[in-house]
Order: sequence, then C-alpha cells, then structure tokens
Amino acid sequence: MTHISAGLGDALARWLDHLRAIEGVADNTLTAYRRDVSGFLGFLTRHLGESLGLAPLARVSVTDMRAWMADERGRGVSARTLARELSAVKNFAGWLAERDGYDITAILAARGPKYRRRLPRPLAEDAAREILESVALQSEEDWIAARDVAVVTLLYGCGLRISEALGLTGDQLPLGDMLRIRGKGGKERLVPVLPVARRAVARYAALCPWELGPGTPVFRGARGGALNPRLIARAMERARMQLGLPASATPHAMRHSFATHLLAAGGDLRTIQELLGHASLSTTQAYTAVDTRRLMEVYDMAHPKA
Repeated sequence: MTHISAGLGDALARWLDHLRAIEGVADNTLTAYRRDVSGFLGFLTRHLGESLGLAPLARVSVTDMRAWMADERGRGVSARTLARELSAVKNFAGWLAERDGYDITAILAARGPKYRRRLPRPLAEDAAREILESVALQSEEDWIAARDVAVVTLLYGCGLRISEALGLTGDQLPLGDMLRIRGKGGKERLVPVLPVARRAVARYAALCPWELGPGTPVFRGARGGALNPRLIARAMERARMQLGLPASATPHAMRHSFATHLLAAGGDLRTIQELLGHASLSTTQAYTAVDTRRLMEVYDMAHPKA
C-alpha cells in the first residue's frame, strides 16, 4: 500500500477524531472510513507522482477522480463498494475544505457508479413465528435455548439490530414497557417492548447460570463471556434449514420483518423510521417489502389531497 505524506496522515487522523468526538461515529465505521480515504490518498500519491501534501488536493481534477474510480473498478471493487468509498472521500474532503479553505470542487462533483440497491428479504409472518419456535429447539441446554429465543424475539418484536440486542446490560433488567437503545452513531431512541419480548428475556435471565449485574452483558456465551453474534446466526441457520426457509432468513431479516409487518398492519413510515433508528426515511422504505399500492395508500393518508 502506498504511504501518504505526514500532512495528509495528520489531516485524516484529525477528521476521524472529529467524527468520533463530535458526531459519535461508531468504531467500525471509523475503521472503514480510514481504509477508504487512505486508499484514495495513496492512489493520488502514485497517480500524481509526488509526495502529496494538503495543498495539491485543491488541484485534483475531474480526470483524476475518474482515474481513481477506474483503478478501483480494475481491482475488482464493486459498484456498491466504490459508491461507499466515494462517499467517505467526499466527507473527508468537505471537512478539510471547510476547515482549511481548500477548493475541492472536482472531488465533491464526482459522480459514483450506479448500482442496483439490494432490497432486504423479510420473512412472512407465519415463517417468523416458526423461526422463533424452531430456535427454541436448537440447544439441549435450557438456558442457551432461552437465550437464543430472547435475542431473536428482540430482533423481531422490537426491531433491534443484533448489536443493539447484544449490547443490553444487566442494569436494564427487568425490561420495562420501553427500552432506551443507543444505535448507530451513538444516537438514542426509545423502543416499545412487547410483553412477549419481556417474558422471553425474563425467562432467559432466570435460567442463566451467570450473574447479570449492572454494566455486564445480558446475553452470555457458554463460558460466561459476551455472546458472539455468530452463535445466534448459527441457531437461525439450523432453524431455517429445518423449516426449509431460504438463506435470506438471517438474524437481520427478523428486523426487516418487524418493519414490513408493522407497515402492513397500518403503521406509518415515520414512526417505523423512529423505531428502527434510521436517519433517512428512504432507508426505512428499503427495509419494508410492500407493494407500490400499499406505499401509495400510506402516502395518501400522510398527505391527503385537497
């Protein structure tokens, strides 16, 4: 990998620090941003044949941006990944321009490749219920079976991400009617907890052989450590194979199913957006596999014509 100049490295580090401290961006996202922007800066260093400092960024042209994107595609980078990389580069360049006054018009004007957005595949309502029943049969140890059911119930009944479910701590027990969740970017939201979810978590907590004290993970592995999300994925994988469901029946599909079934039952997109913790309504739409007629009905109710 091409080394970048000390000036660029320092600017990148300061940008990441800003995202972490001011915007509360998650560590995994910061790692991806560092990788994407470092790759772009490394390419420019090779492409321009000089030790690129901060000032030359203002001289980056549309042709240079096209050359970078062509190089990425030539390495086998997918259109979707390149679009993500370009977004990170623009974010970094915009921050730098605002901070130091650089004109980075060519970078901000660059247009990423078009790609077909992959829509999530939710389960049918009866399949979601069957998954919950089948997950309960995947372990001979009662407490582990109860644990897996509790996690999957939180995904489907509350629309949590698996990282959010596994991030619950002992001081949040017993679950009440509402649950405060810290989601992506450190953003908090309140999520209603259905009685079935409260019962599932309470049953697991009663059977768990480990002390679930304040500040410690609620969901534990067999040796008492924090539960690895892969174990939930495996339990669901076994359950879906027994039920003859497609490979798309993953833990994340339970969250998709929560949104889709809620919308089909008459929930409005804005409320579902808040429950899922989405920053953009368009993201919520992608999570809801309903036909155009149903979406138009929702829009008509939200925006009645005079």
